[in-house]
Amino acid sequence: MMKTPWIIVVIASIIAWRSSRPAKDFLFKRNSPQVYYAEGDANHCLLKIAPDFRFCEDAAFWDLHDATSQLTRRTVLVACDPGRKEWNTVLGPLRNSDPHGALWLLSAEDHDGAPQRLVLENYPPNHDFHPLGIAVSPSYGNTSNLFVVNHARRRTVIEQFTLSPSSSAVATHVRTLSSPYFWSANSIALTSAHSFYVSNDHLMTRRLPVLGHILPILETLLGLPLGWISHISLDSDVTASTPILEQSFAALFIPFANGVSISPSGSQLAVASTSLSRVLIYSRDVASNALSHTDTIPVPFSPDNLEYVPETNAETSTLVVAGHPHFPSLLRVKADTTTDAVSPSWVVSIVPDTREVATLFRSNGTFFSSSSTGLRDSAGALYVTGLYAESGLLICRPNSAE
Repeated sequence: MMKTPWIIVVIASIIAWRSSRPAKDFLFKRNSPQVYYAEGDANHCLLKIAPDFRFCEDAAFWDLHDATSQLTRRTVLVACDPGRKEWNTVLGPLRNSDPHGALWLLSAEDHDGAPQRLVLENYPPNHDFHPLGIAVSPSYGNTSNLFVVNHARRRTVIEQFTLSPSSSAVATHVRTLSSPYFWSANSIALTSAHSFYVSNDHLMTRRLPVLGHILPILETLLGLPLGWISHISLDSDVTASTPILEQSFAALFIPFANGVSISPSGSQLAVASTSLSRVLIYSRDVASNALSHTDTIPVPFSPDNLEYVPETNAETSTLVVAGHPHFPSLLRVKADTTTDAVSPSWVVSIVPDTREVATLFRSNGTFFSSSSTGLRDSAGALYVTGLYAESGLLICRPNSAE
């Protein structure tokens, strides 16, 4: 009868030991510069500003190719939700889900161009839209499939749209996907135009009655390994009565599984474990989509999203990881009804094969707040979104681009 408390003590001790480094990192504020950019000074960084272009969580490259598969145009898709301080199913609160978020498009070649808000054609009336993770298939003259995690009022779903190169300002809604395999969906990584991995950040979510205010916080702070990665295969016929053909658990027992990304070769999957300040690397079987954990790389902040740099090979694949170095500051920004509070930003690059981690961008939050996604193109330009950033998107160009 006396063994049970000792078991609890042992389990609690293991959890505390596993969580000690991240707790030190994100609970205690470290000195950060107003702005640091590894390949230039602040003059190389441009803040993109437009009405309602703020609180942008994720971004993705949409690549357009010609008939010979040559890249002809690269654009940046951005998912933003100005109502995030009233409706956030991960950090809270869940007060008001009425204001809709939006998707935006920017040119990756014309950095001086203004962001363009996409028209959501055929979007169901009276259906909430709170976009989080996004992923889009490249175009080879055809339409592309765009998948968006939507933290809607009743449950989290994934919205599927199509994008056409001839009318890039319009995203046409084709169907809403729902499944217990992604009931706490956060981020998406495509394995084809009709299949993807999706991360699930929590088992215990804020949607739970009564305990939803407590259990998700405990799951995060204790680093409980209750998140997971699912793989979903869809019927290419968007009118199919059963849109999901196959679904499986690809990786289990991940503390706060957040951003996911597939290497350009397709042989690796990277996952951000937010609560443990780590990036998990998996070997991927391209034929079966099975995953095998191969490495764990620590980062000096709580990673949010991550993306491989495109157009590299297996030997030189590089990850760009963005996240939050001081969790209490992020919570203060979330709760602030003004624009006074800021949260530090940190973006690093990682070469998984060598485990080399290098800082690309840092800010104490006064220049750019709450970094959540970093993209880097083949020319070296860096794009950073901010979860609660009023300026929407940051673009930094290296010295060589002058």
